[in-house]
Amino acid sequence: MTTLLGRVPAWHRPMMWTAGLMAGMTVVSLAGLALDDRVLLGAPIWLKPLKFAISIAVYCVTWAWLLTLLRRGQRLAAGVSTAIAVIVVVEYAIIVLQVVRGRASHFNAATAFDAALFAIMGVSIAALWTGTLVLTILLLRTEIADPAARWAIRLGAVVSLAGIGLGALMVGPTEEQSRSLRDGTFEGLIGAHSVGVADGGPGMPLTGWSTTGGDLRIPHFVGMHALQVLPLFALLLTVLARRFARLESGVVRARLVAVAGFGYAGVVALVTWQALRGQPLIRPDAWTSLALAGLVVAVAAGASWALAASRDRVEAGVS
Repeated sequence: MTTLLGRVPAWHRPMMWTAGLMAGMTVVSLAGLALDDRVLLGAPIWLKPLKFAISIAVYCVTWAWLLTLLRRGQRLAAGVSTAIAVIVVVEYAIIVLQVVRGRASHFNAATAFDAALFAIMGVSIAALWTGTLVLTILLLRTEIADPAARWAIRLGAVVSLAGIGLGALMVGPTEEQSRSLRDGTFEGLIGAHSVGVADGGPGMPLTGWSTTGGDLRIPHFVGMHALQVLPLFALLLTVLARRFARLESGVVRARLVAVAGFGYAGVVALVTWQALRGQPLIRPDAWTSLALAGLVVAVAAGASWALAASRDRVEAGVS
């Protein structure tokens, strides 16, 4: 556990300040949900600031911790992380500004001002992805003694980077929007998170993910949070190793984490494929169900392979 958590002499302050700001904005957003009954695109208007505040806080705390693991490139990582903190604050400020104005923040090009704000958000997301890429590369080059922690952090960082990148699937105009641009009936929105249905339709509780069509927010969300899920899984294995002899071997735990990581990547790919076909998460068709079953079997087989190997054989066969 000590190796996984690492020594934390000083977590990156701008990241932690940003996380603290987002914690405060979580409270503000909850108050907004309670006191402001406005609805935008079928959802309470303060729901988006709430979700973004929580997501940004988790992102910043996670990277503030990961930066303590770096043994080289600390100065570069600190500068990039400070820039990321500024970027996410700017993006969040635009979201809140648009909520106060009663306007959509994403995909909104109805007026020159709305379009300018969304353009700034687009640039900020690209910069966020690039900064995260730099941090991920530095993290991949970092030596981490515990093999399970090493696999968890590296796979989590790569899958998370892919998850952030999947947000780009939402920004292009839909067929209907392209048609409206051609025939002069443009209504001000370019891009959408729903596939096969219009944004703002029936959605799942809390998340708001579409229950009638595909929703590209799902792979974006699932992918991004690999950076938290996989290290927590490695930490869980370390705790369980105190009670289960099969988990005492670091190599066995590393194999289980690797299986979990590739299985998680498979889930991201699956929900992306499902969303792009205009299919709700809660209503998979036969092909999606078959693919999910195949993924479950593959992960189960991988886990059995990792656990079945004797400790001596694993220790001797894998460095």
